[in-house]
Amino acid sequence: MKLCRIRTADGIKPAAVDAAGALRDLSGHIDDVTAAQIAPDALRALAAINLDACPVIAGAPAPFLSDARRVFCIGLNYYDHAAEMNMAIPDHPILFMKACEVTGAHDPIIIPKGATKTDWELELGVAIGTRAQHVSEEKALDHVAGYFVGNDVSERAFQLEFGGQWMKGKSADSFAPVGPYLVTKDEIADVQNLSMSLEINGEQMQKGSTKTMIFSVTQIVAHVSQFVTLQPGDLILTGTPPGVGVGHKPPRFMKAGDILTAEIEGLGALRQEAVAFKG
Repeated sequence: MKLCRIRTADGIKPAAVDAAGALRDLSGHIDDVTAAQIAPDALRALAAINLDACPVIAGAPAPFLSDARRVFCIGLNYYDHAAEMNMAIPDHPILFMKACEVTGAHDPIIIPKGATKTDWELELGVAIGTRAQHVSEEKALDHVAGYFVGNDVSERAFQLEFGGQWMKGKSADSFAPVGPYLVTKDEIADVQNLSMSLEINGEQMQKGSTKTMIFSVTQIVAHVSQFVTLQPGDLILTGTPPGVGVGHKPPRFMKAGDILTAEIEGLGALRQEAVAFKG
């Protein structure tokens, strides 16, 4: 099932994508798509709905969860990305967080005031559906509701040149776009073999596959749960393939007016414009 929230003239509506790719209004069944609605029993109830009987709606995608809780991120998690950055393969997942709210798949990316090196990072996202504490790799997917496209937008100057940890460069408003929908895990045959691509103004910047991840989804969920109790509505961005701006020679970064399209096989695409900060 592909779950989403759609901005319409009448407000944000819960929705799902039918077999033909049309958006169907779920307002007659649920009030919103929340963390409670991505628990296993709730997802089974949603999957039983006859979408053909639900009204077709149109609008722009809002974040697919109304109450996304926290955004965890894994750094340097693709072998080919580590190679382009000339960095050693980590022994354990590199864990950090983004301290900003998630935004929708078509919402603008705001280049922060004073930014000079705003970069893109296409990432496979994982949504947690049930509480996970000290889980094994074998049981990790039991706690996963589904997957989505994310972009760990990063201002490299803030991240690397102003001291401290990475949060400064990862947490500006609009730096956590997600969507366009949550694809439940039963829809994805092999999450470790999905093609990935990010373009700017039609020019391909990133191309890769989740098969080159250093740590798999199961390893990541299990690892994080040893240190942090994961809760329903938590999101994990699992790292980026090669082609980030700072890895280009010479480096390339976003500018106002750029159109970014970030896509993962089976999960849809983010399509966003980069805009200058106005404040």
